[in-house]
Amino acid sequence: MRKEARWTDVALVVVGLALALSYVWHGMLGFGGGAMLVLGVAAIVAAILSLTRPGAVSSEIAAIAIGVLAFILPWATSFTHEPVAAWSAWILGAVIAGVGVYGLVMATKARRRDPELAWTQHVTQM
Repeated sequence: MRKEARWTDVALVVVGLALALSYVWHGMLGFGGGAMLVLGVAAIVAAILSLTRPGAVSSEIAAIAIGVLAFILPWATSFTHEPVAAWSAWILGAVIAGVGVYGLVMATKARRRDPELAWTQHVTQM
């Protein structure tokens, strides 16, 4: 495991926590609020995977997908009439996707530098 975390991993944890707890400031519950909670927790899980495996690009790709899903969530679940909730999903989704893209670039560089950091390189030898 690394001694230092990449700033993208820490930022993804913070933004995922903000998305998961966003119902505190917009007060929207129901399916849309629950979906934001689930996507926020999923972003935190992707960040934790990225922290433990810095060369695994799968967690960064998952972060990008989570960000895109959070961004389209207001249209998919029809809560664009709730401006605070919709803007929260749009802004936090864009930030999660952006951090995921930058993290993907960093993970690819880490994987090239040290292939042992990736999931696919762990093979048990008999």
